[in-house]
Amino acid sequence: MSVVLRKLSIHDGDDVYNMLQTLPANENGFMNGMAGRSREEFRVWLGKSAASAENTEIEDGWRVPQAVYWLYVDGRPVGMAKLRYFLTDALRQSGGHIGYAITPDERGRGHATELLRLVLKEAAAKGIDRALITVNNSNPASIRVALKCGGVIERISGDHHYIWCECK
Repeated sequence: MSVVLRKLSIHDGDDVYNMLQTLPANENGFMNGMAGRSREEFRVWLGKSAASAENTEIEDGWRVPQAVYWLYVDGRPVGMAKLRYFLTDALRQSGGHIGYAITPDERGRGHATELLRLVLKEAAAKGIDRALITVNNSNPASIRVALKCGGVIERISGDHHYIWCECK
């Protein structure tokens, strides 16, 4: 099995677009803004997302710069992750540094664990020592993924597990 992490590119094509259509718009707190969107909207989104990955400051007074990655398994995209370069107070409560999702047909195969491991390496390359992952309490699979990647639960609120992972 071949597993590759690819950073979003303005040249991403139909394989990524089609994968995004299989991910819900909002599942367990992971937001997929391209669910149900047109190919034209996808092209615009790719440009904005690529630009965000190059920023270093808060955008529009609240959005932090982030990179988007695709997990390819055997040549096809099966998941995505967002790596935020720093946290705001709001992201400390919900969102954290890293969010990730795997297509429904590929879940339960270890892809989320591999995706998170690879994105933690990307975080380390960006100078992030520890990454916060906030996971809905109703998502035990994602909690297990973060713990498998060396995560340590800092606290549990009524809604979220707050898990810190060392970036290496």
